Amino acid sequence: MFGVVTSGAVHVGDAVRLQPSGRASVVAAIESDGHTSGVARGGSPVALTLADPVQALVGDVLSKADDLAEVADQFEATIAWIGNEHLLPGRPYVLRTLAAGSALVTITEIKYRVDLDRGQRLAANQLAADEIGACNIALNRAMPFDPYLSNRETGSFVLADRETGRTLGVGMLKFALRRAHNIQVQHVTVDRASRASLMRQRPTVIWFTGLSGSGKSTIANLLETRLYALGYFTYLLDGDNVRHGLNKDLGFTEVDRVENIRRVAEVSKLMSEAGLLVLVSFISPFRSERQLARELVGSDEFIEVYVDAPLAVAEARDPKGLYKKARRGELANFTGIDSPYEAPESPELRVDTAACSAREACDLVLGELLRRGVVVEPRAMPESSA
Repeated sequence: MFGVVTSGAVHVGDAVRLQPSGRASVVAAIESDGHTSGVARGGSPVALTLADPVQALVGDVLSKADDLAEVADQFEATIAWIGNEHLLPGRPYVLRTLAAGSALVTITEIKYRVDLDRGQRLAANQLAADEIGACNIALNRAMPFDPYLSNRETGSFVLADRETGRTLGVGMLKFALRRAHNIQVQHVTVDRASRASLMRQRPTVIWFTGLSGSGKSTIANLLETRLYALGYFTYLLDGDNVRHGLNKDLGFTEVDRVENIRRVAEVSKLMSEAGLLVLVSFISPFRSERQLARELVGSDEFIEVYVDAPLAVAEARDPKGLYKKARRGELANFTGIDSPYEAPESPELRVDTAACSAREACDLVLGELLRRGVVVEPRAMPESSA
């Protein structure tokens, strides 16, 4: 087993344990700098031979059995942001550490940012370039760590862009949040497969994305009507409807848009776990949040449908009069006008609603579901369901 001693020392005969996998053994031999030794100290690259055949998993850290590293998946951390785009709560990033490898991380809360000139703590909901803030973060896996003040090697990290790998920030772990220890996964007897078997369908999330006025909600509603008539169990999550309840506390700033889609992605996952075919109709303008939804649900059960209509076409339709308001300056942060829309680069299906009707687009989506085996081709499509 090869690695680097980040702190303290390891001796032949030490009882050790890999974390978080939990595998235990005893150090049988140590080789450092090409020589056999009885001890290796902090900073030394070493090759350890363990008494038992123990396989280290990615992200494992070896600790002495009587002085184990703490393991958690939620922390308070200090982050120094250097990215050109703002650090936003709810948006996923890659967290890289020297000792415990990489993990997917989400900023769950920005507690405050530090005014370096005045030494004051200021309220903040995002961090701009060259700003420093105290943040709560959540990882997609448990990670062994030490607070930065105790061990810089195991308490520091880098934040990177998920798509490009570009470094966006650096951080220091302060402590694990209490809920990281108190909340455990509750295993249940009736699982996703059991519910899907009872419903005789394959749970899938069909995610419609596109500009306002592109036809997302109309197509999704038509598709749900068709699926319902064919005997499938469905639920349609529509952007406007969700903002009347679950997300009524959110506005349309970039921070709120990210949180809006994060919540919907989590709900979609739960509904998929319930065995349903979930139709999601949201502008969902940012690729990063759509990718988060895909990863939460699982790529095999996620179908991204890009409802593509040029801005000029969508604006000419303007079914809710929102484009007119945005052009008059009465509606800020409107997608396509003064807030960006990041078109999908490789959706499972693209429908051009400038060239086809909503019903034709619905047929295309249903055809894709048939092709993928999500639904079974009926003997006859009921006329009333069209």
